[in-house]
Amino acid sequence: MKFFHLSDLHIGKTLHHYSMKEEQEAVLSEIIDYAASVRPDAVVIAGDIYDRSAPSAESVAVFDWFLTRLSEIKPVIPVMIISGNHDSAERLEYVSGILKKHQIYVAGSAPRDESERLRKITLEDVHGTVDFYLLPFLKPSYVRKVFEGEPLETYTDAVGRLLEREEIDYQNQRNVLVSHQFYTGKDALFTCDSETFSVGGIENVDVGVVKDFDYVALGHLHGPQNVSDSHIRYCGTLLKYSVSESVHEKSLTVVTLGEKGKEPQIELLPLHPLRDVKRKAGSLKDIVDQAADNERGDYVSILLTDEVEPYRPKEQLEKVFDHILEVRVDNSRTRNKLLELDEELIMKDPVESFADFYREMQGKTLGEEEFQIMLEVFEKVKEE
Repeated sequence: MKFFHLSDLHIGKTLHHYSMKEEQEAVLSEIIDYAASVRPDAVVIAGDIYDRSAPSAESVAVFDWFLTRLSEIKPVIPVMIISGNHDSAERLEYVSGILKKHQIYVAGSAPRDESERLRKITLEDVHGTVDFYLLPFLKPSYVRKVFEGEPLETYTDAVGRLLEREEIDYQNQRNVLVSHQFYTGKDALFTCDSETFSVGGIENVDVGVVKDFDYVALGHLHGPQNVSDSHIRYCGTLLKYSVSESVHEKSLTVVTLGEKGKEPQIELLPLHPLRDVKRKAGSLKDIVDQAADNERGDYVSILLTDEVEPYRPKEQLEKVFDHILEVRVDNSRTRNKLLELDEELIMKDPVESFADFYREMQGKTLGEEEFQIMLEVFEKVKEE
């Protein structure tokens, strides 16, 4: 059984102030070409179809075009889709009944009460059947009615107990889980600026609850990586969606499942984005002089290290780069300024800091009576 593992399309995404519609259409077109030539048995999309829960009409049209092109390939390739934390379950499930007739299976919501189960799609190959379990993004509160009277303490509890209800035959049957959560194991994972997580890591799911699946197709992290074992994998995004992703090598993950008990085979097919995302650091002269012709259209983050502020740096940079994301300065002057700010923040009394804030917001200084009130407030806070 061979299938494509995609996730985090983030259709409608902007990189700083640039729309990425053209890049997204181009890379999705490349996926369609791969599907036509490789002929996978299925295409799995593990969440975050859109970049926001209320996607624009333009974004919906892009995804509609992608699914339509995929469905035109004969014989038909089944497509399985789950919602991610950026998606609206209700919007994603719209007309899912019609899509099912074209072998496009959408799971927008996890089970909401005791009567519901995970969406399961069964496909067949020469080795028998493979069960695909579709588990959309969830929080414990989303599934509380499934476990009435049994409070769920953690994300791990929620995911683990939902899977226990399915009574999955791990011993004899080949099973694939499609999930969009932040799974963690024994090794550290690398994350990006474009990803968001709860403070304190409370949304982590212990990877142990999914270890018995033959393959776990994950979405959420933008960097391609395994979680503890090679069969539990984040495929990463198809495009670079932040400057922190500039070092990533984006690719299409192709998974091949053999007979039960055999390790799944992972193949990475190269992708060719219209524009790359790059970091440039150095003096203005060096950056301008060393700019290659084929970099003109790339998205570029620039860090200038000139000790003397150059003349109109943005104008000079725009002569060689068409898509400048940001221009920052790092030299002895800016570093000293940051040190001064750090010292001021560390040393200043809280009441004085509030007085500065009040003056900035109100345009006048804090009165003596007001100052005493705030002093009493901060004293009470210290006592607490």
